[in-house]
Amino acid sequence: MGSVGAERFKELSPAVTPEGNVVMSFSFDSYQLEEDELQRGSQAKGVLTFMEPVSEDPEPQDRYHGIYFAMLLAGVGFLLPYNSFITDVDYLHHKYPGTSIVFDMSLTYILVALVAVILNNALVELLSLHTRISVGYLFALGPLLFVSICDVWLELFSRRQAYAINLVAVGVVAFGCTVQQSSFYGYTGLLPKRYTQGVMTGESTAGVIISLSRIFTKLLLSDEKENTVIFFFISIGMELTCFILHLLVKRTRCVRYYTDSSRQGLPESRGAGEPSSGYRVHHDVTSEDVRFENREQGQPSSPQGSPGPEAELAGSGTYMRFDVPRPRIKRSWPSFRDMLLYRYVVSRLIWAYMLSIAMTYFITLCLFPGLESEIHNCTLGEWLPILIMAIFNLSDFVGKILAALPYDWRGTHLLVYSCLRVVFIPLFIMCVYPNGQPTFGHPAWPCIFSLLMGITNGYSGSVPMILAAGKVSPEQRELAGNTMTVSYMTGLTLGSAVAYFAYSLTSTSHSSCFYTETSNGSFTLGY
Repeated sequence: MGSVGAERFKELSPAVTPEGNVVMSFSFDSYQLEEDELQRGSQAKGVLTFMEPVSEDPEPQDRYHGIYFAMLLAGVGFLLPYNSFITDVDYLHHKYPGTSIVFDMSLTYILVALVAVILNNALVELLSLHTRISVGYLFALGPLLFVSICDVWLELFSRRQAYAINLVAVGVVAFGCTVQQSSFYGYTGLLPKRYTQGVMTGESTAGVIISLSRIFTKLLLSDEKENTVIFFFISIGMELTCFILHLLVKRTRCVRYYTDSSRQGLPESRGAGEPSSGYRVHHDVTSEDVRFENREQGQPSSPQGSPGPEAELAGSGTYMRFDVPRPRIKRSWPSFRDMLLYRYVVSRLIWAYMLSIAMTYFITLCLFPGLESEIHNCTLGEWLPILIMAIFNLSDFVGKILAALPYDWRGTHLLVYSCLRVVFIPLFIMCVYPNGQPTFGHPAWPCIFSLLMGITNGYSGSVPMILAAGKVSPEQRELAGNTMTVSYMTGLTLGSAVAYFAYSLTSTSHSSCFYTETSNGSFTLGY
């Protein structure tokens, strides 16, 4: 506590607390308050303020990049289950020969995911962030456990039943992982930009890990049933690790600092006439009078006819007003009109980034994983689609790392760059068409195209998501992250629909080297 003359008073800056109260912050030239008062004597007629030492916590540092690594693993967690189902393409072709199982899984995943991301976007105001993320992890782990044990290991179902069960499992995984993914982008929108890039890099890391896991389990174990079971158990172990890390990281000081800071900028909404409680402290410096005044609920914040806080501070005998924190109001379901309005306002700021990420994933899903899984070669057999998918996942990982390079893209430039990727669609179609003798028949061509498509997908799929959060105010960042995920899922859905049309080009494309053989317990199809 201390007093200071009017000449020493430098600055009055009002601010708003999380509860919606007004706080007046003062700064002074020095702390030699008592000496100044003695020297000035009776000439100093001013304001006596009660000051608490200002001790803002310093911004915490992510030492050893532990938080970044945890966010990277979070990205692994919400794409790893789906990648586990589609990457064992050799097992799927063996168990369901002559079917469109990979296409069916892809379309099922995307359709359910689109519904899930829209639902999550609606629930963002109702359910807490970490509740949605935790539920997503549980929905992802359940089907992985069930399919790996009951279908792959114990073989409890007929082929027809197993086909349906796998599609249902993919649908449940799609719902859980998409709610988790959409919530995570809202989550990282509250954190510095590098953590959004870390999550998106984790998505590509999931594909790399799963591809390498499938290659090594297939090389080291000759029995197809055994290597597939081990493959699924590795995926389950990693998913569980990601879940545990999330539960630990959300409690760290670094994460809580940024999430709390972002939410403090969002005052509780309150009606104009809503009652509140508090008290006043009146200190008249001239008369040396100090008195306290309680304010009951329903009583106006200032007596009628009395000047507001700013006017009172301008006079010589002024008082300071301190409000106790109001009780937090439980959030209620907003009206449909308000929900649309909030999203419209955000979309106007980030529309170019929304279209850019939608176009990027539309082009990618036209080709991956469906069409790429149907590219075969007489020499490499079923190894070719596995290698092509591994190359795509690895190059996508590289592209997402490149997205960390600092460059402030304009939204329209990103959109044009994303649209140029459409050239990959005819190139991959020529890898399977004409039937039997494709234009690009050598296995090196699809590998090169997959490499280029992966790098561009990783880069142009990450940069819009990273930059979009910086185009809105802090309190809108979670909603912006969810809105970007809606655009992302829309592109995936449209791309999967086009992929079904592309499947008609390969469904009857049997080359002269078509063969069926059992080697080391595996079934191989050559097209």
